Amino acid sequence: MDKDLNHIAAIEKAIKEKYGEEAVAHPQAEWDDEKEKKYLEEIKKLSEKKQVIAEKSDKVENGGFFISKKLLNKEIRRECPVCDIYSFDMKDDVYMNKFECCYECYIQYIHNREERWLTGWRPDNGNNT
Repeated sequence: MDKDLNHIAAIEKAIKEKYGEEAVAHPQAEWDDEKEKKYLEEIKKLSEKKQVIAEKSDKVENGGFFISKKLLNKEIRRECPVCDIYSFDMKDDVYMNKFECCYECYIQYIHNREERWLTGWRPDNGNNT
């Protein structure tokens, strides 16, 4: 037993000489109430982030399939509010997200006049210029 303790002491001394006093110091040697408070705050923030991520990845059963909750809350618009045409075209999706209209309405009313559209102008039934 004495031999083991001497061996451990020799290893600890070699580590101390090579890496410094901090390498062999007890982890709680420089721990105080302020560091404990900061650590607990960081753990709380990390836990909140993990909770948000877990909520985003929650799945619910819908029609025999598991679907992400965030997809169920998302409204998908397929009908152009300007011309009332229903479309499944992917390029219409892009313009619906950016300009709230289909591709055809973008070409007819918005192309080269985006500033006017973004300020709120919309075509009337009799005034399409």
